[in-house]
Amino acid sequence: MEYKVKDISLADEGEKLFKWAEQHMPVLISIRKEFEKEKPLKGIKIAACLHVTKETAVLIKTLQAGGASIALTGSNPLSTNDGIAAYLAKQGIHVFAWRGNHDKYYWCIEQALKIKPNITMDDGGDLVTTLHTKHKELIKNVIGGTEETTTGVNRQRVMEKNGILKYPLIAVNDAMTKFLFDNRYGTGQSSIDGILRATSILLAGKNFVIAGYGWCGRGLANRARGMGAHVIITEVDEIRALEAAMDGFEVMPMKKASMIGDIFVTVTGNKHVIDGRHIKKMKDGAIIANSGHFDNEIDVSWLEKNSTKKEEIRKNVVEYTLSDKKIYLLAEGRLINLAAAEGHPSEVMDMSFSNQALAVKWIVENAGKLKNKVYKVPDKLDREVAKRKLKAMGIEIDKLTKEQINYMRGWKEGT
Repeated sequence: MEYKVKDISLADEGEKLFKWAEQHMPVLISIRKEFEKEKPLKGIKIAACLHVTKETAVLIKTLQAGGASIALTGSNPLSTNDGIAAYLAKQGIHVFAWRGNHDKYYWCIEQALKIKPNITMDDGGDLVTTLHTKHKELIKNVIGGTEETTTGVNRQRVMEKNGILKYPLIAVNDAMTKFLFDNRYGTGQSSIDGILRATSILLAGKNFVIAGYGWCGRGLANRARGMGAHVIITEVDEIRALEAAMDGFEVMPMKKASMIGDIFVTVTGNKHVIDGRHIKKMKDGAIIANSGHFDNEIDVSWLEKNSTKKEEIRKNVVEYTLSDKKIYLLAEGRLINLAAAEGHPSEVMDMSFSNQALAVKWIVENAGKLKNKVYKVPDKLDREVAKRKLKAMGIEIDKLTKEQINYMRGWKEGT
């Protein structure tokens, strides 16, 4: 089977979305033009487990232009755009993804691995984990891989520490042109977008509780504040909590925030950040959403067991009736920005996926030279993405003079 998508006739719809994304991803397009000429990935087989969005399609077409053969599966059961999946399938990509493939999620990953990849591209770590646990025989073909998100990088660093990681991985998430922009501006805007599409509520004046003040939490907090919400941060890290307080946000434990919050969003990368203890204290009509990679940040099973009635009252909004109130869960507790909206804006994914494309090329160029560990994106590549983005935005910056360079390199000159 070369592909499995919801409906191949949706390809025309997907192509329109793809072209829209192309218009807003100039850095990746510039890399594609180079790839078309140089063919740096000729003969390389890539298995990718990514959110199947219009932006991902631009990345996949760039890798294909570089000579790669690609099998693509979705990294979340609700994050696939079926039009994009159909379009890519028609473009010769082995796509195994459709929205709502909960029961077939790992089956799709298994199908993608049948390409016998030389390189893996992951978003969350499920592909890498499946390869290391169920298909160890394929690892001998792999020269390296990339990881897109914080959750996946954390999992793979644990694998490295425990001596389980069997090939080198590039933490694309840790590139400055990724996390400073994608995690902050991308997650911030797209999470608000998903919440508003699902609920159509007014944010101004609401108590907006955010669990986690990492880069994603920072972005979300600032966007919520910009919409007029009263933002409350919950944290377990002392330094991040202090930063949130000095950024002007109220900081408190979840057990206290749960009593006053109107909207709750988890973005921590950990499980059961909101559990039954917290839900019991919530107000009637509280809204809960998740913007972390996995759907276990909210203890959805507790809601399922303790509700007397469950009803989808809007698309991506399920009303749980408890003994004393109603609680509203958005997008099944899965990624709100992808399940209820379209994910990050193309402009920030332009940088993230440019890092992906350049990292894949770098892996090929350094095949056999790398250890089985998690590497940062080389600074040269990170800064190349920044330079290209500035150029695309029409922005010029200063350059150090020879005198300034010598001063920075010296140590004798003082007051």
